[in-house]
Formats: sequence, structure tokens, C-alpha cells
Amino acid sequence: MNTLKVGDKVPSFSAKDQDGNTVTLSDYSGKKWVVFFYPKANTPGCTAEACNLRDNYEALQEQGYELLGVSADSEKKQANFKEKYDFPFPLLADVDHEVISTFGVWGPKKFMGRAYDGIHRKTFVINEEGVVSKVIDKVKTKDHAAQLLD
Repeated sequence: MNTLKVGDKVPSFSAKDQDGNTVTLSDYSGKKWVVFFYPKANTPGCTAEACNLRDNYEALQEQGYELLGVSADSEKKQANFKEKYDFPFPLLADVDHEVISTFGVWGPKKFMGRAYDGIHRKTFVINEEGVVSKVIDKVKTKDHAAQLLD
């Protein structure tokens, strides 16, 4: 797993959001933004994480951040997830793993003794120049915004 690190420039990417709109790196040019990767929409940890970011969205925006959620779920699953919890930020349906691979968050995982490949829950803070300024490897799902606002 070759994960982007602090100081790395984010490579160009393109993926569809929950509404089928194409989202690219250039959409965030000149902006500070946060991209959070989560394994699966509508699961307890992912729901807690996204809802915590939603509940603190205003504070994150006050610090100048745009938010972008990414998983390998379909557009339909992402649309249902966004609508069900009223998220004010887009969710990418990265079914082809383009963004997931770009950031290097796909790799071996273990759960209940079983080994498999999947998305690692990680968050990247990116500055106006498109350079990673912070990586959060140990995401606290119920208090994720605090990790970003420190």
C-alpha cells in the first residue's frame, strides 16, 4: 500500500459523486480540503464518522475546508447514504478504485482473524496548492472533526 504522505502532491483523479457528477482534482484548485475514506456506506463506524463531520461542518467551513467522502460504494448507495443522513458534502462512488488507488488507501486488512483487501479508513488534509498537509491514520469515528480542528 503506497499511501500519500505529508508533503506529497495529490495526483490528478476523476470519479463520479452520488448524483453522477464528475469530480476531479481541479475542482479543489486553490482550496483547502479534506478527503476522508471509509470502507462502506451505512455501516456503524462509517455512519458515526460522516455524521460527526456533518455535525461539525460549519466549524470546518469556518476554517476554510471543503469536505469530500470516498468509498467504493455505488452511486445509488452513496446517494441513499447522503440523503438518509443529510450530508452537506459530496460522496464519491469510486467503484473503479481510481481515487482510492491515487491516495493509496486500498490494501490488506484483518477482521476477526480473516485477512482480505479493502479500504483503510484514512483522512487527508490538502492545502490550496494540492499538497497533503496532514494524514490521519487512526480516525476516531465519533470525534473525527476534533482531529481536523485541532
